[in-house]
Amino acid sequence: MATILLLNGPNLNYLGHREPTIYGQTTLADIEQSLTLIAKESGHQLNAFQSNHEGALIDHIYQEADQTDFILINPGGLTHTSISLRDALAGVDIPFVEIHLSNIYKREAFRKTSYFSDLAVGIVSGFGPTSYQLALQAAITQLKKD
Repeated sequence: MATILLLNGPNLNYLGHREPTIYGQTTLADIEQSLTLIAKESGHQLNAFQSNHEGALIDHIYQEADQTDFILINPGGLTHTSISLRDALAGVDIPFVEIHLSNIYKREAFRKTSYFSDLAVGIVSGFGPTSYQLALQAAITQLKKD
């Protein structure tokens, strides 16, 4: 059994309420519940953490590093700004998938730059809440290879 860490950055706690025309009606709790069930059915454990604070996300990565086999991360707005969060992910050397609900390449120009993509095993972007399920399936597939 592998342990998968789901990290969500700023403003994702407000999913289902925030800009529903872009991000949909599904809440983060709904996503976490769905992924926990899928992980469990696949013989894995999913631990979820969300913070609106960059430092809390970084601290959590280091706190969980020894017991984490794979990371799923939606950095939110930190995707385009956080070298520190990138450095934490690089520092623990745990494979990860970068997740985005919206297609960041169809949005504002600044959203097309990610500080994480070149380190990620892969990126899932633009499928709404399904992006999370696709990322989890990719993680499960990667874990089978190891």
